[in-house]
Amino acid sequence: MTPRLQEKYKNEILPNLAEVCGRKNVNSLPRLKAIIVNMGVGSANQDKKYMDEAVDALSQIAGQKPVVTKARKSIAGFRLREGSNIGCKVTLRGTRMYEFLDRLISIALPRVRDFRGINPNSFDGHGNYNLGITEFLVFPEINPDRFSKPQGMNVTLVTSARDDNEGRELLRLFGMPFRATAKQN
Repeated sequence: MTPRLQEKYKNEILPNLAEVCGRKNVNSLPRLKAIIVNMGVGSANQDKKYMDEAVDALSQIAGQKPVVTKARKSIAGFRLREGSNIGCKVTLRGTRMYEFLDRLISIALPRVRDFRGINPNSFDGHGNYNLGITEFLVFPEINPDRFSKPQGMNVTLVTSARDDNEGRELLRLFGMPFRATAKQN
């Protein structure tokens, strides 16, 4: 079964993007390539169970097994040794990517306390968007009783947009709840 946002992209978003961008070739229009979800676990140095909890939570949220990331070099100030586990990440593509984006937009972000929209200026200059979530407990798949330490996570939406304006328009058409700025009012 095709995810709801993937159908919306083909039927509604592509025609709107063609009109906004002024291009007729469907293959040159911006599209969502991947979603990377990263969770840094700084407390994994003291206790290994925090890393296991983070891997378990990320696998429940993303629907696939995350990769454990390791430190590239030693930093004495952080009590960090080269090769020690410091986080986990997962790269979503295809149907899992669209399903995760749908859950993020419609369920998880509205559950954030005092949510007034996400920053429309968190683009990297190439149309990719970065979003930080302070607690992974906003996802409905997570049972809060199973996790002793709530973690934050970083979500990167990788697009094929040429610039930030095209990427912003693509995500706005997907339904991303951008915060209204003074310029837009």
